[in-house]
Amino acid sequence: MSMFGGTGDMGGPKGLKLSLIETLKQAWADPDLRSRIIFIFAMFGVYVLGAHVPVPLPNVDHDVLTKALNDNPIFQVMDVFGGGSIKRLSIFALGLNPYITASIIIQILTTAFPEWKKELQEGGEYARRQQNKRTRFLTIALCLAQGWGLVQMLAKAAGPDMPTYAMYTTLLYWTAGAFFVLWLGEQISEKGIGNGVSLMIFAGIVVSMPGLAAQMYTNITVDAAMNWFQAAALIVVFLATTWFIVYFTSALRQIPVQHMRRQVGTKVMGGKTNYLPIPVNTAGVIPIIFAISLVLMPAQVASFFPVGNPFGDVVRVIADYLTPGLGVKGLVGIAVYTALIFFFTYFYTAIQYNVEDISNNLKRAGSFIQGIRPGKQTKDFLDSVISRVTIAGAAFLTVVALVQYIAPAIVGLGAGMNIFRVIGGTSLLIMTSVALETMRQIEANILMKQYNQ
Repeated sequence: MSMFGGTGDMGGPKGLKLSLIETLKQAWADPDLRSRIIFIFAMFGVYVLGAHVPVPLPNVDHDVLTKALNDNPIFQVMDVFGGGSIKRLSIFALGLNPYITASIIIQILTTAFPEWKKELQEGGEYARRQQNKRTRFLTIALCLAQGWGLVQMLAKAAGPDMPTYAMYTTLLYWTAGAFFVLWLGEQISEKGIGNGVSLMIFAGIVVSMPGLAAQMYTNITVDAAMNWFQAAALIVVFLATTWFIVYFTSALRQIPVQHMRRQVGTKVMGGKTNYLPIPVNTAGVIPIIFAISLVLMPAQVASFFPVGNPFGDVVRVIADYLTPGLGVKGLVGIAVYTALIFFFTYFYTAIQYNVEDISNNLKRAGSFIQGIRPGKQTKDFLDSVISRVTIAGAAFLTVVALVQYIAPAIVGLGAGMNIFRVIGGTSLLIMTSVALETMRQIEANILMKQYNQ
């Protein structure tokens, strides 16, 4: 299962058996669960504190640098994930972005290299440690690459006021900060509840929301860029998108599997019917992350070249056509963005679900899908079902990803407001998915304790 809790979940229904209020009430009443929840919030507090600690930059105007970063779409997206760390030039400016990218790349490479895949399947704890080591080495490389690109933008905006040594110390601060955030996530995984890395990403998005709410209030009362009716429409879009995400994140295609009867001594085993669950959102948020990275890459490359540079101007034109929106160029961007989401959804689903392995495992276990013969027919049936489910999953991800570009037209506002980066795209999908997965794990702990009593 991925760090976002959205892939490969073969454990059963994804809904909650207890209500949200009942789950929280019972969890708080249990001393062990209460201490784990308090620990999670303590780690969130450390993260929020660090997100407000700026990197020391002598003789540099932070306001000038902040404006330069806010004009870049790549860093606007990263800033929402990082709780405003980039805007503040915090020591946590890189956040978990390098680790997320490294984890996805290592997952793909593990599938691409048969020896890595076999090692992970058969190597146990040692193999997992080896994969973690590869991920961390790649994270360091990505921290240096992404950090250096960001530092170059800072140096370009600051001009001669930024000392050379400050560029290297800033890169060191950001790399250390990224690994400290990763360490916080690991502590949550060990001493809290749920996936710590996912929860730290969740915390970064949640931390940015009060600032966005304050921005919306300022737009209404001071700038007159928004009226109360538009704000109400924005809240309705936010709630509708959340409901849509919860519905599809919990949706499953259940395939009935019949287990053959076997005689074991004097007992008859098997003969029952279970279900093989195929989540509609099999690939989680990863296709959107890959797609938006490719779509915004030309804009990031163009930012390194001054206006008037022939190569830079060509890249800017490409970036304009790849940026999703409602104009002529924006519609081209939407088409490209949609195609990339569908491609990566199918690609990542193919990595997560090896239908031949599933078919062989069912056959070896003496199980079969009702009405389907074991072997090739089972493989073909699973392949067709997963392909159809993937279409629905890719369409769902496309709608969620495009909400932030369509919502401005719905509520009659400009697309440049950062609030739209929360009500659509990866941010809201991550928040909802992580919240559901964490609540499921809390509920599982409660039910297990009740079962053992």
